[in-house]
Amino acid sequence: MILATYQWSLIWDHKVDFLNGRKVALEVSLVAIVLSVGVGILLALARMSKPPISWLAAGYINVFRGVPALVSVLWVYFGLSLVLGVNLSVFEAGVIALALLYSAFISEIYRAALEAIPRGQREAGLAVGMAPLRVFMRIILPQATKIAIPNIGSMFIGMVKDTSVFTIIGLLEVVRVTQNINSVTFQPFVLYTAAAGLYVIAAFAIDFVFRAIEKTLSTPPRGRVASALHGRRRRRVEQVVRDFQAGTARA
Repeated sequence: MILATYQWSLIWDHKVDFLNGRKVALEVSLVAIVLSVGVGILLALARMSKPPISWLAAGYINVFRGVPALVSVLWVYFGLSLVLGVNLSVFEAGVIALALLYSAFISEIYRAALEAIPRGQREAGLAVGMAPLRVFMRIILPQATKIAIPNIGSMFIGMVKDTSVFTIIGLLEVVRVTQNINSVTFQPFVLYTAAAGLYVIAAFAIDFVFRAIEKTLSTPPRGRVASALHGRRRRRVEQVVRDFQAGTARA
């Protein structure tokens, strides 16, 4: 068979290198998604405010939604060094490049989620004496996050895949590792098939995690993770109810 001519044992021989490359890709993406969510929420609020703030936010969003990841990382890694004299590591450049791009997408996700929350909930919070910031943090933002979680998961998967273009600045992620091994073994089909498999496995794992988060944040919480997290609280509530019922019966 034709496939028998390929050295599939190379995947196992270099498994440590592949796994280290995937680890780097996930670490860059994890830091970037945290930054992107924070910046995205601020951009969403700015986009929903009055001009000229909304105009500036819209400009940022439309620019970075149209910039490819390759161009973004080149701007960050080489551009900041040339213009500002800032020398970043490849890890820092990858994080900043992803955060610049994906904060623009996540801002639109959060804007839609925030606008989906009925205005009456904010008015009710203000009516009972809560400060506007407290209303937003305790009532509005948690509900918007529940709506945004599935799309944020998709963004995270996209981030992991986009790290593949950061090989141009030397980030030792999956594709860079694959290129290094291929330069010695000359087995591109085998090695890039392994790289693709790692991305697919990562996508399934991320989807599983975000689905668990989505179920945990639902009302009422669902799933095994939610049961584990809320089990202790539920038992305490049930104990209080039993004590109350026992006290009522004695009375």
